[in-house]
Amino acid sequence: MSPKRRQRVAWETLGAREREILEVLLARTEATAAEMLASLKNPPSYSSVRAMLAILEEKGHARHRRDGLRYVYASTVSAASARGVAVQRLLDTFFGGSPARAVATLLELPDGAVDETTMRELRKAVLAARSAGR
Repeated sequence: MSPKRRQRVAWETLGAREREILEVLLARTEATAAEMLASLKNPPSYSSVRAMLAILEEKGHARHRRDGLRYVYASTVSAASARGVAVQRLLDTFFGGSPARAVATLLELPDGAVDETTMRELRKAVLAARSAGR
């Protein structure tokens, strides 16, 4: 990676294809351009995927390592960190920033959508958050 890497650009400023590529990187942990191409919906050309990966590197969202003749790409942020950003955007957009409203909406899903196992998991998560002081 270039020592003059630019400061990371906010996720919201990325284009739809850039976000899609990052989502694949986060799901796969790492991938070559060819693997990326196979994972994308309505994929562009191989050259376009390579160009997008180079742009994501320049923006500070991806990095690569050499593996023989191939470049293997990975996200510069963890999946957990990206999940946190995505959930916060979801909360802000649809639930006024309220996690309680989001959980209430989940509980209001049609019959069978939230089964007893899910309810146990939710209870366990709430109790764990309380004991952690959140």
